[in-house]
Amino acid sequence: MTARLRDALRAAAEDVPTYPVYERALATARRDRLRRVGVGAAALVLLAVAGVVVPLTRTPGVDVAAAANAALPDHIALPPIGTLHVTDRPRIGAASVIFDGSAPRLHGWNDVNVVGVVDADSDRYRIMRMGGESLAGRSVHLSPDGRYVARPDSDQDDPGVEVVDLVTGRTQRLRSNVDSSVGSTPVGWSADGRSLVVTDDVPVAFEGATYTTVLSAVTVAGNRWTRLAATAQEAHVGSTVAAAPGRLAYQYGRTVAVTDLAGRELSSFALPDGTWLAGKGAWRPDGTNLTLAARGTTTTEWTLRQVDPASGRDVGPLPLPAVTGVVAVRLLGWAPDGSALVAAYLPDPVAPDLPLEEQSNPPASDQRVRTVRVLALTPGATAPRTVLTAPDQVIAVDVADQVIRNGRVRDARPPGGVGGRFWLWTGLLTVLVTVGLLYASRQRIALWRDDRRVRRARRAGG
Repeated sequence: MTARLRDALRAAAEDVPTYPVYERALATARRDRLRRVGVGAAALVLLAVAGVVVPLTRTPGVDVAAAANAALPDHIALPPIGTLHVTDRPRIGAASVIFDGSAPRLHGWNDVNVVGVVDADSDRYRIMRMGGESLAGRSVHLSPDGRYVARPDSDQDDPGVEVVDLVTGRTQRLRSNVDSSVGSTPVGWSADGRSLVVTDDVPVAFEGATYTTVLSAVTVAGNRWTRLAATAQEAHVGSTVAAAPGRLAYQYGRTVAVTDLAGRELSSFALPDGTWLAGKGAWRPDGTNLTLAARGTTTTEWTLRQVDPASGRDVGPLPLPAVTGVVAVRLLGWAPDGSALVAAYLPDPVAPDLPLEEQSNPPASDQRVRTVRVLALTPGATAPRTVLTAPDQVIAVDVADQVIRNGRVRDARPPGGVGGRFWLWTGLLTVLVTVGLLYASRQRIALWRDDRRVRRARRAGG
């Protein structure tokens, strides 16, 4: 090899760019190590999530202690934004109170109504979305033990009612067996909580110009429907239903009928003017008499009277204070000290008066109401005692019979801020956006990291 050729080869070799073999191998090793660490971290996260989720998928048992300690909160508030649903985990369990109304937080998109649910012995709140109109105590009912909520399913093609189990989160559908029914609505529970009383609307004229209302008792476990009554829709059959062990009393028009759960009518009687079957707690605790709510002819004063369920004979007024200044009262039940707990509907001063043809119907709690309160009418007291208050635009409430029988009222501290669903969706959205940005920038990030490592290696070697 000549000297000229040797010099030319050396010059050509010097012009070839140096390939950082060591630096590239080091970067590749680091990427492999980071990849292994990432896979291990993902596996640990999956194990942690499984450790949380798997126990939550188990069906929780009935908390007997919670039922025994069930108490009425002395006030309720609107559910926080993002409140968990009754079907979300962790389950709320038996409830003490359900409520709804026209407040903004009690409505969703597409005219979805929201029912608030309060835990039996704590201030945990849940919500239940409804596809149509809802009023607690009229079309949505809490079972006597507070475990179940009955609601209409709003399906006109295949009507029925739904029973939501607050302990398990499961929903059972009871499909109507009333021929030609276009809508089913629960109107009450039996005393033992094993049966529902349901009304079905059946059109009897062209294009449904008039309807017949069919009243039925349906067993929740066996889905066995028993017809109790059928009458013209204008009679408002089942507008008020009261249950005693083995018996039901319901009002239609100006008449009260008493039946057993097999559909046999035991008695019926006409109501005096200005009186109505008082509510779901109309049966006296010993089951001997029924309670009527009586409104004064020239005042807004409401009193409770008792009648013989066999004949309707007036047994006389009860030694309870009158309720004044309200649109209507609805008897919820009887406390251990003999107090009658009533839902009192306070008037909205700007609401219009009812048409004359509607003023003789059972008082409707959603037409002229600003808010609702639960009052205790104690024997011998001079005035009612307020045991539960609600915000304005909460116009309907239902209380579990078990809570009323326990006779306890607790100091409530309703939740504030935002609920669990808000944090769930916020966290999920944050993770998705972060992952998306990292994925879109993965090549730039890899090149940037390699360049930094090469520069650090050159500085260390130089």
